[in-house]
Amino acid sequence: QVQLAESGGGLVQAGGSLRLSCAASGRTFSRYAVGWFRQAPGKEREFVGAVTWNGGITYSADSVKGRFTISRDNAKNTVYLQMDSLKPEDTAVYYCAASIGVYRDQSRYSYWGRGTQVTVSS
Repeated sequence: QVQLAESGGGLVQAGGSLRLSCAASGRTFSRYAVGWFRQAPGKEREFVGAVTWNGGITYSADSVKGRFTISRDNAKNTVYLQMDSLKPEDTAVYYCAASIGVYRDQSRYSYWGRGTQVTVSS
């Protein structure tokens, strides 16, 4: 069993940065890949990016490529989403999720956090 909790969201101006954290409980967390997803008001939840269990490979959606970076520290049971050059269209609730493999399909993720709100003002 893995429990996830996101933090680090908030209000930021366009062009600014935020770093989200996804803290996990459970001794086996280091075996899981972690994905980040977001859901904007009135829209479906979408894939943002993902990282393999050892942090060796990351994947990003085209909409955030070059602006968002995913990393993880298994010693701290934490995965990070560094978001730079934020745009108003990045406004959403951001979720982290854990899965045995790396997938863009959210249905493949077994464990989810409750989300953290990110609001980017213009």
